Amino acid sequence: MKFRWLSVAAAALVVLAAGAPAHGQSFGFPWWKDAQFQRDLSLTQDQSAKIDAVFQQVIPGLRQRKTELDAQEEVLSHMIANNENEALVTRQVDKVETIRAEMNKTRTLMLLHMRQVLSPEQRKKLNKLHEQWEKDHRREHAE
Repeated sequence: MKFRWLSVAAAALVVLAAGAPAHGQSFGFPWWKDAQFQRDLSLTQDQSAKIDAVFQQVIPGLRQRKTELDAQEEVLSHMIANNENEALVTRQVDKVETIRAEMNKTRTLMLLHMRQVLSPEQRKKLNKLHEQWEKDHRREHAE
C-alpha cells in the first residue's frame, strides 16, 4: 500500500510537471500550501516552505524532461506509423523509456525528500488523508 501511494503521488506530480489539471490523480495540487491540509497535518510554515523548496527545485527539470519525453514519444509514434526498421524503433523505445525512468526516479526522490520534512506522526496523518482523498475522488468520478 505504501508503494502504491508513492506511485499515485508520483503520477500526480506528472500532472503538476506537465501543467495539466489533475483528473483522478491523487493530490494533484500543492497540498502543503492548502490551509486544510496544513491544519490536518499540523504543518508548520517552516515545513510548508521546506516542502515547497523541494518542489520548486525539482519541478523545472521535470517539466523540461516532460517536454523532451513528449517529443521523443512523437518521434517513436511516427516511426511506428511509418513501419520503420525494428532496430531503429527499439533504439527509440530505449530513449523514451530512459527519459521516463529518469523522471520517475526524480519524482520518487522528490516525494521522499518532501516526506522527510514531516514527522512520523504527520506522515501517518498524510497517509490517512490520502486514503480519504482517494476514496472521495473515486466516488466523484464514479457518479
